Amino acid sequence: MKKQKKKEDKVKSRLIKAIQFLFKTNPSEEYSSKRVKDQLHIKDAYLRALTDQILNELLGQEYIVSTRGGTYTYNSNPTELEGTIEFTPNGRAFVMIDELKEEFIIRQDKTKNALNGDRVSVRKLKQNKAGRTEGEVLSVLERNKTEFVGTIQVSKNFAFFVPDNRKVHVDFYIEKTKLKGALNGQKVVVKLTDWPAKVDKPFGEIIDVLGNAGENDTEIHAILTEFGLPYKFPDKVHTEAENISKTLPLEEIAKRRDFRNITTFTIDPYDAKDFDDALSVKKLEDNTYEIGVHIADVSYYVTPQTHLDKEGYKRGNSVYLVDRVVPMLPEALSNELCSLRPNEEKFTFSAVFIMNENAEILNTWLGRTVINSDKRFSYEDAQEVLNTQDGPFLEELVLLNSFAKIHRKKRLNKGALNIESSEVKFRLDDKGHPVDVFQKVTIDTNQLIEEFMLLANKAVAEYIGKPEKNKTIWPFVYRIHDQPNEEKIEELKKYLSRFGYAIKPEKNKPISFAINKVLEEAKNNKDEHIIAPMCIKSMAKAVYSPSNIGHYGLAFEYYTHFTSPIRRYADLMVHRILDQRLNNEKINYKEDMLDGVCKHISGTEKLAVDAERASIKFMQIKYLEDKVGQIFSGKISGVTEWGLFVELADSKCEGLIRLNTMSGDYYYFDSDKLVVKGQRTGVTLGLGDMISIVVKNVDIIKKQIDFELLES
Repeated sequence: MKKQKKKEDKVKSRLIKAIQFLFKTNPSEEYSSKRVKDQLHIKDAYLRALTDQILNELLGQEYIVSTRGGTYTYNSNPTELEGTIEFTPNGRAFVMIDELKEEFIIRQDKTKNALNGDRVSVRKLKQNKAGRTEGEVLSVLERNKTEFVGTIQVSKNFAFFVPDNRKVHVDFYIEKTKLKGALNGQKVVVKLTDWPAKVDKPFGEIIDVLGNAGENDTEIHAILTEFGLPYKFPDKVHTEAENISKTLPLEEIAKRRDFRNITTFTIDPYDAKDFDDALSVKKLEDNTYEIGVHIADVSYYVTPQTHLDKEGYKRGNSVYLVDRVVPMLPEALSNELCSLRPNEEKFTFSAVFIMNENAEILNTWLGRTVINSDKRFSYEDAQEVLNTQDGPFLEELVLLNSFAKIHRKKRLNKGALNIESSEVKFRLDDKGHPVDVFQKVTIDTNQLIEEFMLLANKAVAEYIGKPEKNKTIWPFVYRIHDQPNEEKIEELKKYLSRFGYAIKPEKNKPISFAINKVLEEAKNNKDEHIIAPMCIKSMAKAVYSPSNIGHYGLAFEYYTHFTSPIRRYADLMVHRILDQRLNNEKINYKEDMLDGVCKHISGTEKLAVDAERASIKFMQIKYLEDKVGQIFSGKISGVTEWGLFVELADSKCEGLIRLNTMSGDYYYFDSDKLVVKGQRTGVTLGLGDMISIVVKNVDIIKKQIDFELLES
């Protein structure tokens, strides 16, 4: 009986969406009940009756309106609107209304049974004193997710599930019969089963017990589950990868440009497991040089619609957590077949540049190649050769480094943003416990590789997208970055003024020039760690798109991702399209299809970034776990009405000094000046101030670090 009801609900849900889509995409058309059924090819008697029922429901919901002739038309001014709800940890919420491009504020008692990220219908209520629109949730149209990670709290007669994600603002009620053996305090995965009207908490059941809260594996698996990331590959994907021949066919080698006897090497992080890019250098006549950027030819091994391809698309990219990698492709490919390991012949896809001694590009060639890398450098190894002017391939490294500096300078002179984001690194013991936390330092060899990868990405995008006489523009996957909007720049200006910095636009130049000057000044004043994150926040997010608008941050008119197909599905798509274009084959991809791909991989990229940040936060908390009572110095990184956030100088761990724990005076929050001020002493503490703190409490379960102010 339950199964039949579930099936009927599913049919109705699909039919509602189809009818809504018909009206929404034809807003000026009038439809009779018969015309709706004809348009949707509905002939079944049950479905025809259901259509009439749905039309009456949509009329009652004001999604459609009736006309004098007894027909229906789309309601272009509905009182019921749609959007996605985003919660804050305190239970308040915001809904971005699709049609109005406006955000509604939703009070906690007006959120009904919605959860973070759900698609909801809302109604406008009123304008508040601040001029913001308030609304209320009428119904949940589509759940963002139904599985959640958190901690189980078991008592004598019942149990509650407390979600890890603080934006999931309610606990779940769990019946004792649905605990699946979970013990009090364990980390679990819960499935939402029901949330009846007029009940303040949803019901759920445990579907997986991850282990004891606070343990490394438990917490990392919790992060993976929270972001919907897989632990392992399906057997059919593994089997397909293992069955690929490891021998390079002679007939395929013969089709490719041969670089096996040209000096070639890789430069990667010291702990890298896969090497997907290599550089080759060859001196030509007349003081010109052939510089090859060689990228693992993943598209040769992973072909469309195979199990490997479908799994790669589903994952979208590799995810790099602190203590492990969740790869896009199985290790048989990512760490072996497609990894450009030294002294092994490998298939590659290459961008080859002929440059003169001033690093000017005289000619570019794109195509499939075969290489044999002579050496694997780490960034530090290659830097040591440059620093000491002694070691393997010194001449080639010096040349590449000088060329990279020239191209970097050209980019910055065109208005490329020069924001260096800080990256936290960990040293782990054999049990995976962090024993040291430090900030990654960018060295010349990092920028050397970056510049040549940028050149290759740009060259491929220009070849496909740049208009030329009698040239067809092919559908493509671009990496785009929009210009910042004026509102965000105004917010940035206000923020910077609190620290004595000012954005001064230069005549006939993009705002990026002025931002770079502020960043340079902040770096000299050792304020960059405070200024840079806000500058990044004020920028648009880079995404994938079949429509090119250029890349503002890099100051490139055409840009794509070509250089990492082992770990990004976007690059794999780019390789396939480029190969078809080079061979004048019929393009297999249409722009609307690529639009869906781009939205999907932009989404998986965001998930990966969020998961990586969550794993860093966990390891930072783990690092401080045994340091309660110890004294550290740090800078104030955030000021709020409830306290001061402080980032420790060495480890970059961030904790909170709560206002109500600050002794010796009554401290209050000054929102205008963004400082905390002592009422009696007049002592002010604000962003960037260096202070000493004591680690007061570390809560791994709640992911919270509490500090105590020692002295200013």
